[in-house]
Amino acid sequence: MLAAAVAGGLCVPLLAWPSSAAGSDGVRVAEIQGDTRLSPLVGERVTGVTGVVTGVRAFGSRGFWIQDPVGDGNPATSEGLFVYTGEAPTVAVGDAVEVAGTVGEYYPGGAERGGQSVTQLTGPEVTVVSSGNELPAPVELTGDTLPRRYAPAGEEAAGGSIEGLPLNPRRHVLDLYESLEGMAVSVADAPVVGPSTAYGELWVTLRPQDHPTPRGGTRYASYEAHNPGRLKVESLIPFAERPFPEANVGDLLGGRTTGPLDYDEFGGYTLAARELGEVVDGGLERESTRPQRRGELAVAAYNVENLNPGDPAEKFERLATAVVDNLAAPDILAVEEIQDDSGPTDDGTVSAGETLRLFTEAVVAAGGPAYEWRGIDPVDGADGGQPGGNIRTVLLFNPERVSFVDRPGGDATTATEVVARRGEATLSHSPGRIAPDDAAWTDSRKPLVGEFTFRGETVLVVANHFASKGGDQPTHGRFQPPNRSSERQRVAQARAVADFVRETRDARGVRRPANVVVLGDLNDFTFSATAEALTADGLLENALNSLPARERYTYVFDGQSQVLDQTLVSPAIRRYELDIVHINAEFADQASDHDPQVLRFRP
Repeated sequence: MLAAAVAGGLCVPLLAWPSSAAGSDGVRVAEIQGDTRLSPLVGERVTGVTGVVTGVRAFGSRGFWIQDPVGDGNPATSEGLFVYTGEAPTVAVGDAVEVAGTVGEYYPGGAERGGQSVTQLTGPEVTVVSSGNELPAPVELTGDTLPRRYAPAGEEAAGGSIEGLPLNPRRHVLDLYESLEGMAVSVADAPVVGPSTAYGELWVTLRPQDHPTPRGGTRYASYEAHNPGRLKVESLIPFAERPFPEANVGDLLGGRTTGPLDYDEFGGYTLAARELGEVVDGGLERESTRPQRRGELAVAAYNVENLNPGDPAEKFERLATAVVDNLAAPDILAVEEIQDDSGPTDDGTVSAGETLRLFTEAVVAAGGPAYEWRGIDPVDGADGGQPGGNIRTVLLFNPERVSFVDRPGGDATTATEVVARRGEATLSHSPGRIAPDDAAWTDSRKPLVGEFTFRGETVLVVANHFASKGGDQPTHGRFQPPNRSSERQRVAQARAVADFVRETRDARGVRRPANVVVLGDLNDFTFSATAEALTADGLLENALNSLPARERYTYVFDGQSQVLDQTLVSPAIRRYELDIVHINAEFADQASDHDPQVLRFRP
């Protein structure tokens, strides 16, 4: 063994390179990687590149990783490199190889997405010099050795890109990971903060003390709180040889997990495990909320993730059971992502009556009430979402507990207005849509508002599903801070909803404060400009702020527990109780990817 080199403050024991494999005129891996994110040799054909194979990927982006066991002693230059073969590699872990190939920078998903690139060799010519060699010792990643800062600020002259900046692995986590790109790394006994998926991936954290949730997750608390301890884990082991383990938030990836550090379009830096630890069950259980009391009105929101008649009966049953058992059969239920009766088949169908029949009948079969529903069919293809699906929001209600006030005339393109009746804010059309012709709703779901009566009191419920975050630059990408371009549309949507709510207060003839609930999948955070547009000037109060900060999350993305679904109330609703019911987002086995929430109050 040679003396250990230091990479970003981490001790990296190095192996002696077999003398027979060293190319006298070859290019070293570190020379290819360089000390920035882009190779100084990009586009050049290089020869005599030597290394030990530390990982082989026979699926997806096929190829293998090599690592120089000697290194150049510079913590900013990686000693690992991916060799893209395009077909199943013929080398094995432990082979000492000499490679010739063209240096390239590959952007997973395309450069336009804003992610970082992977330095690699393409069109390789590979010579196996020897086999069964000792592998370079992996860099041990621990919370104590990770920088607390996430990313450097991008260069203004480069449009905010960090690609041309020298790496500073002691200062920023993204720099550290880039300085280890392609090298073998390992984690030990790492808490799971993002559940496993059907794609064979999960998220761990090396810093569980950063913004912890009560159930073992890591919370996204602000645009600056990127929780740098997070790391994605995938497996290089074919599923046929070892199925990827099922893991929930709060579990532990026990033992040691080792493999090359890769970069992925979905999630960024990824430990591609050639050795995968064992999942230790953390005992996470699904929550149930309490039933509403006699004088309480319970209003809930639930994104049911593209529900349509083509889904298996099990999905309808699980969603329905959750409504009855976990949500305690709320009086009013705003559901998002109800698809039309032909699902994703793009055949011009817009009616969702069959979808809703199956869902409400499943609720009855689960022991719940016979919900009625009100909704408005969209114009075909005008509301975004999965092509052909025509997703929309729908209001379900229990007629034994609450009455719906039907006022005909609302349709996909007609706006409902606030009308004063006996001094109360009511609707011109119920159900109705809010400003459907406003440009804010282009290719996006339009809010559905309904007028209800509960124990003699009028309650207006606005069900929302704002525009998605599609098109935003990733937090782990090469632009820092990332551009949140989709936010502009959601802010415009929030202002349109706010204008409507303002009319329930200021419309001519309105003398009584209105009971207004605005809820649903806003696709944005409580600290976002979207939320601020709804709460400006005290127009609405965000009910999530009534919860302890560590409990505010409805979704898990890239290992971060975060808010996407929100519930807001007008000042007339003075006392209320909000419960986020964690039944999906933290679990590998999900009926939906969102957690529902229930608001209880006395109008």
